[in-house]
Amino acid sequence: MLVTLYPWIKALHIMAVISWMAGLFYLPRLFVYHVERGTSPEMVETFKVMEHKLLRVIMNPAMIVAWVTGLTMAAMPWVLDLGAIWPYSKFIGLIGMTWFHIWCAKRRRIFEADGNSLTGRQYRMMNEVPTLMMVIIVISVVVKI
Repeated sequence: MLVTLYPWIKALHIMAVISWMAGLFYLPRLFVYHVERGTSPEMVETFKVMEHKLLRVIMNPAMIVAWVTGLTMAAMPWVLDLGAIWPYSKFIGLIGMTWFHIWCAKRRRIFEADGNSLTGRQYRMMNEVPTLMMVIIVISVVVKI
């Protein structure tokens, strides 16, 4: 039964990861614009709505689906080679992505309370974190060292 469901679970996993990554790339960019262009109360409120909806409607569900489908595939005995390095490096990248997601959620709550203290430059630098995690994960899964 799992053998026939595997391609569907994998396809759903890939779609969820793409959606999650899109959010992880875009939310910090919204923070940059919020800091640098949020000069009027109307713009600030617009950024708050955009940030909230991106996190709650796209990123959170995508992360949950990515985790559930990933764990489901990991439970299939033919998917992982626990004697190889790649499952562990992928897991480290995944923990990094999840940490970054949580960090973004905390920063969004700080923006919601009008308490941001970081600069646009600092958000630009943090925007590189999901790229690094993606590189680790993709190389781990494709090269399978």
